[in-house]
Amino acid sequence: MLKNPINFRLVVICMAAASVGLSMVLISIAKLLLVFFGLAVVLFTRRAPTAGSPLTGMSTPIAVLLAFFAFALSLFWTVAPQAEALGSLAKYGKLITIVLMLLIIRDRREANYALGAFVAAQTFLLASSWMLFAHLPLPWATSRMALTEYSVFSSYLDQGIMSAVFAGICWHFREHAPGRFGSRLAVFLALAALANVFFVLSGRTGHVVGIALVSIAIMWELPKKYRAIVVLLPFLLALGLFFSSTKVRDRLTKVETEVQSYSTQAEPVTSSGVRLNLWRRAIQSIGQHPLAGSGVGSWSGEFNRLQRAQNPAHIDIDSNGNPHQEYLLWGVQLGIPGILLFLALLLSVLRDTLKMDRPYSRAAQSTLLALAVACLFNSSIYDAQIGDFFCILMGLLLALGLNKAPGQPIARYHYKQAV
Repeated sequence: MLKNPINFRLVVICMAAASVGLSMVLISIAKLLLVFFGLAVVLFTRRAPTAGSPLTGMSTPIAVLLAFFAFALSLFWTVAPQAEALGSLAKYGKLITIVLMLLIIRDRREANYALGAFVAAQTFLLASSWMLFAHLPLPWATSRMALTEYSVFSSYLDQGIMSAVFAGICWHFREHAPGRFGSRLAVFLALAALANVFFVLSGRTGHVVGIALVSIAIMWELPKKYRAIVVLLPFLLALGLFFSSTKVRDRLTKVETEVQSYSTQAEPVTSSGVRLNLWRRAIQSIGQHPLAGSGVGSWSGEFNRLQRAQNPAHIDIDSNGNPHQEYLLWGVQLGIPGILLFLALLLSVLRDTLKMDRPYSRAAQSTLLALAVACLFNSSIYDAQIGDFFCILMGLLLALGLNKAPGQPIARYHYKQAV
């Protein structure tokens, strides 16, 4: 029995928010506790007769559950071995954390505490990356990736995306930052995170996400009659960064070289070449199974089959592979309806953010835009760490924005003593 379960539940919420971007051990523990308390909310709480469900009127939970059900249903026709299929289904289980955050967070006060924990952890990651860039020894960051690419616990690709999202959140919440110098500190953190993305980290997806988030932030600051300029902003920002950032210039130049050499290579070996080949095979697989896909966990088997048909000497990729494109990955596993289902999930989140007040809606929509862009170049839901980052953060931002006033609960919970 817990004498003060609500306080302990708040610790779990804050731990989940802080864990994303840190080590996988902490993320796994946080998710386990989220599941435990999510079940506690469902089993050991009752609502007042006049109170509705905390998820009433929301589209996101329905879309999440439909997506997970579709993957589970595809177990009946998947071409993947059972172990691989169940393993892939478990990876998509992280989508449920969006719903769990909405269930467990009771009011905006709790969501603000969780947001503070998220900001503190991301600030720690940002400071660590800058310290690594300055060649300062850090006992918690000694891997080769950390010492050469300046990312602490994840890859430089994930770190760049997370830092870009963190910059957006700091910027949009700058007027709500606590303390006399809170607003200035939030702006400083936003600028430091963007500088880290564009001038320190090498992840091209992070660069693209950063450009997208800066573009939409500028658009929102402009008078409505000038907002059409957002069509040109990404290209202008990319051009400016090309001449000002060696990281961005080198990576963009490398993409051009790799794409040009792709058609002349018998077996692609460059990063862009490998991606293009993965996307081509994914489209082939979707073309062969357009209505229902090949089932959950089928990507690796499908790729190996198609690759082996062209090259009998092909060495199979392992079962953890993915086509580095979330839209195509859903298409391979669930067919064209899978791609539409993923788009419906994104649109459901967008629909719920439209009910929020500013700046909550803008912070959530920036995060959603980052996810939509990142999924064009990576399997950002399927992958560990970055997928947990987006799912837990999106659940937190929805819970934060859908409470209309501090201390006003989504629904009136009456906790039984047994919780």
